[in-house]
Amino acid sequence: MSIVPIAQRFRGFLPIVVDVETAGFDCHRHALLELAAIVVAGNSGSLTPVASFHYHIQPFAGAELDPEALRFNGIDPLHPLRAAVPEEQALRELFQGIRGQLKTWGCRRAILVGHNASFDLSFLQAAAKRQRIGNSPFHPFSTFDTVSLAGLFLGETVLAKAVQKAGLDFDGKQAHGALYDTERTAALFCQLVNTFDQSTLTLYGPEKPQYF
Repeated sequence: MSIVPIAQRFRGFLPIVVDVETAGFDCHRHALLELAAIVVAGNSGSLTPVASFHYHIQPFAGAELDPEALRFNGIDPLHPLRAAVPEEQALRELFQGIRGQLKTWGCRRAILVGHNASFDLSFLQAAAKRQRIGNSPFHPFSTFDTVSLAGLFLGETVLAKAVQKAGLDFDGKQAHGALYDTERTAALFCQLVNTFDQSTLTLYGPEKPQYF
């Protein structure tokens, strides 16, 4: 197997695993309540988590809070011990941190990795627009979705089942917390990519892959 530095592995994109917890499904109306991001990288042929970011976020002014969504994720947005920060602060700190990681790894742009990635990306983009934060480090529409990858390689689309079928631990009591779900999604993504890279199939080098 050829060893490919992360700066070349995905056309210069740096994978950032993201999970959000929200007060509903509409990124324009419902509050973004929790955000976690984990950078996965490596220049030795295998991907591994290398940095993480995590924020509890105050609902933006005028945000709607769907009681069903709050019951599902167990978040009390008004709890005094949440240590939540304004949405603008969380996004600016996250974007600044990711730009630093891009420089460290020699990548040109971040690409969001998520389980149902379009949902997470939509909430990031809506929050950035709301807070008038431009120049997002994330690709505006391309993502890596672990739902699709797990469905292809494992025959599972539910995160907990996919993680367990990949031979990794999953604690259902910690599920639906942004940081834990991001950690498990990152572990799943690395496992799938690394297992594929270590197989006899390869996408690298001048020779055409045998399965094409």
